[in-house]
Amino acid sequence: MVRGLDHLVVAVKDLEAAGRAYSELGFTVTPENRHPWGTANRLVQLDGFFIELLGVADPALIPEPSGNSFSFGAFNRDFLNKREGASMLVLESQGAVADRSGFHRSGLQMFDPFSFDRMANLADGSTVKVAFDLTFVRDPLSPEIGYFTCHNKYPENFWKPAFQSHVNGAKGVRSVYLLAADPSDHHEFLSAFAGQREMRATSLGLELQTPRGRISVLSPRAYQLLAGEAAASSVRGEIPQIAALEIACSGRTALEVIPADRLFGLTLILSPEE
Repeated sequence: MVRGLDHLVVAVKDLEAAGRAYSELGFTVTPENRHPWGTANRLVQLDGFFIELLGVADPALIPEPSGNSFSFGAFNRDFLNKREGASMLVLESQGAVADRSGFHRSGLQMFDPFSFDRMANLADGSTVKVAFDLTFVRDPLSPEIGYFTCHNKYPENFWKPAFQSHVNGAKGVRSVYLLAADPSDHHEFLSAFAGQREMRATSLGLELQTPRGRISVLSPRAYQLLAGEAAASSVRGEIPQIAALEIACSGRTALEVIPADRLFGLTLILSPEE
């Protein structure tokens, strides 16, 4: 199967401040939720895609990776020791078994299976159970980016219309932009990860269309041409990295770019809905 964009993990040092900043941009932000491994999140839900603002709530609870296990908490803690920003790209899943089988056939490096559940806090103060199967894979050419698929076991408890209504008209994800010195180096991994063998080479880099949004891989120069000088100059840390997220917004007539240095390490592009 071809996997659409599911969510983006954005690691931040001050979760409350990040939630407030997104709220001021006209997004509805969910209440805080805690993971048993020491991290906490607040979400921005769109139409089938969400932004996961993630902070470290209790470092003592974070397990260290061991053997072939992947520690979500440790990965994001270590990421935050270097910088803030989008740390992980997540694709949708119809089932972890199918994902693992497909990744194995494609020769991707996988970590041990991982599943968890937690209680989610709703806007009215009530709670519901959510649970997920996560399949983590490794791209040796992108060590600073975490990749996994996410199988949502209780989507009816997770997705809420009240969380998907935004003052700024945000509706859905249009594109995730990755920066790389040579975009063509990442063709093989991203094609296998998304299950999409067709990837278009453009004058700016590589473009992979999924059932929900695009994955674009750009060189630094191409990114500057696309997002502008302010966004390009706000890039911090090593590449490859996830540099920007584009969201389609109803009622908007002009494109707006909020550079990463104003928004916790991730450039946000708000574009008119087509």
